[in-house]
Amino acid sequence: MCLCISWVALGAPRAGAVLFQATGDPSDNTSAPVGALTNSGWQYQGLWLNFLGTPIAPQYFITANHVGGTTNDVFLFNGRPYHPVAAFKTFDSDLAIWQVRETFPGYARLYSSSDEINQHLVVFGRGTQRGAPVVVGGQTNGWFWGAPDGVQRWGENDVAAITNLGVGVGDTLRMIFDGHGGSNECHISDGDSGGGVFIQEDGVWKLAGINHGVDGEFSNAVDGAIFTAALTDRRGLFQQTGSGPSDWISINGALPVPSAFYSTRISANLEWIYSVIDFNLGRDLPTPTTLRIGGKVLVSFVSASNRAYFVQETTNAVDGEWITFTNNVAGSGGTVTVLDPNAAIFPTRYYRLGFAQ
Repeated sequence: MCLCISWVALGAPRAGAVLFQATGDPSDNTSAPVGALTNSGWQYQGLWLNFLGTPIAPQYFITANHVGGTTNDVFLFNGRPYHPVAAFKTFDSDLAIWQVRETFPGYARLYSSSDEINQHLVVFGRGTQRGAPVVVGGQTNGWFWGAPDGVQRWGENDVAAITNLGVGVGDTLRMIFDGHGGSNECHISDGDSGGGVFIQEDGVWKLAGINHGVDGEFSNAVDGAIFTAALTDRRGLFQQTGSGPSDWISINGALPVPSAFYSTRISANLEWIYSVIDFNLGRDLPTPTTLRIGGKVLVSFVSASNRAYFVQETTNAVDGEWITFTNNVAGSGGTVTVLDPNAAIFPTRYYRLGFAQ
């Protein structure tokens, strides 16, 4: 089971602070990395609620959808406030893009290749310190999540696999905590959601992922206590695989089984991201038309046969939040019509289109 991780979650914990395999020093890696890691993404991390977000265009930043937020909140970047005017979300990933009124002085470039496996990365987050060791059979198999301190930290790891986590999340980068990644090898914990993952491409560090979640929860065979942790070896423990009380499996094997963390894959969502931040209207992305029939609203638009679309609505086109109410609408080469199921609830509405994946 993969847990999303944020401080505001109810029930299962969500993704947090960068935890290190080599040290529990809370002051470690709390300033911008240098040397070969100079300009590897630290300069593009801003504060969104208790989490991080990354500017990706002059007036847009991206973060994890599950951390929430409204247009009444403020994004702090380089010590300056930026005020959101609209939100863009998709059913296909745990990503949210926020448009701000002001203009960012700089923004991260996006990783566009599909070769992330085995690539080295730098990851950013803020949240808990490393806690007490998890001891199984007399061996230290990792560390509990410690106290949250809200300090931004960075760490390193490698992409072990591309893992699809299903509806609402989609493709993620999977990084394991196996103790083979050097002194800065890290895991994430409560509070790291929304932090950026950067991989170098053509000599430039580019945004390749947004922190989503971790493996867990876990339980021991001694007293049944349930906990979250960064583990170099899960053997001898039980891991939750679902929401039911019996959804637990025993972790065994001849070799260590490290836990992993997951970051939503940017390259798998590029078409949707560019449809939001570019806003280039073309012949296959026209302005939709509407027709009210009683308590229903029909939204129509001319489509291209090689495109899929999402349709969004808001009650305030100036500073309201845009919500996707239908997604992956297949183009036909002619006019396509969809029904707004919320029309009877809100008498005044605005609509717009975007390209789905």
